[in-house]
Amino acid sequence: MGELYIGLMSGTSMDGIDAALVEFTNQQIKLINHHSHALPDGLRQNLLSLALNDATANIDLLGSTHAELGYIFADAVLELLKKSSYRASDIKAIGSHGQTIRHQPNSNYPFSLQIADANRIAYRTGITTIADFRGKDIAAGGQGAPLAPAFHKAVFSSDKEDRGVVNIGGIANVTFLPCNTQQPCFGFDTGPGNMLMDAWIKRHHKTNFDANGDWAKSEQPNLQLLEKLMTDDYLRKPPPKSTGREHYNLEWLDQQLVEFRNLEPAIVQATLARFTAASIQQSITEYMPSIRTLIICGGGSHNTHLISLLSNLLPNTNVCSSADFGVDPDWVEAIAFAWLAKQTLEHRAVELTNITGAKENVILGAIYPA
Repeated sequence: MGELYIGLMSGTSMDGIDAALVEFTNQQIKLINHHSHALPDGLRQNLLSLALNDATANIDLLGSTHAELGYIFADAVLELLKKSSYRASDIKAIGSHGQTIRHQPNSNYPFSLQIADANRIAYRTGITTIADFRGKDIAAGGQGAPLAPAFHKAVFSSDKEDRGVVNIGGIANVTFLPCNTQQPCFGFDTGPGNMLMDAWIKRHHKTNFDANGDWAKSEQPNLQLLEKLMTDDYLRKPPPKSTGREHYNLEWLDQQLVEFRNLEPAIVQATLARFTAASIQQSITEYMPSIRTLIICGGGSHNTHLISLLSNLLPNTNVCSSADFGVDPDWVEAIAFAWLAKQTLEHRAVELTNITGAKENVILGAIYPA
């Protein structure tokens, strides 16, 4: 039997905690079990308040939310262990991404803040916990994100073809995996993934996401609005680059819609789906045109309309799911943080210089002993 790790992930969509129990045996990575843990509505609202820095956000809310979220992350681990019939003593370590509430890699003093108190996770579960994976990379001059491309390289690379991986969460990020090992692997955030579509349907239909992209598919996109969205400054920046809810949110969208107030909400949704697909396609065409296979993971992999749009925009590329390579698309990021925890405990620097722009590869994460 190999070593067991648990990865915890809560993304920009803030729709819950993904907990993955992963076995590492030599070069093999196996998902043993998984658990999705819902966030209480009140806690999710507090996280959104902090992320958007609204009128209720203050340091007391930050502290209490950080503590409460630590307990919720620990509960996710305990539920996963219960489902898996494993004990805490069987697990080598937990890798916790935490919940990002602020990502400012381009400020005078760059930082990226993820909360969910790892002290509470380690104490409540009795398992050594590793967190704060972005901080050391930022200290080394990097963006601190995305981190998943290093894992993508370990799992999805081929010596026969150039491949790309797109993770479509709240934000979308892309990874280039060259078959020539002399070429660097690199990756970056392409722009919005599900975030704007989710926020827009939440406003108009009080539901958290557009299942299968059915609402977006019901209308045609407005090409003038799409053109305006595609002029966003972030899309013009060269990599390395990363973004988040600080930039792409409903307030930003409302500003783009000032000249388009009369559009039907369904047309806006159709345009947002096309915007996500077009921003991904633009990034691939400009920075990794040689890829022949594009592997999709993340929640956006279930949006069949979005995937169809992407396939149409990339007619010479095989667009497929990570499931075709033996990795469930819903669990790639949680597995990645189990893998990152393993790298930390083994004192292995993670190759990120061509991804985040760090000056050197460094060992990531802070260790909180059980």
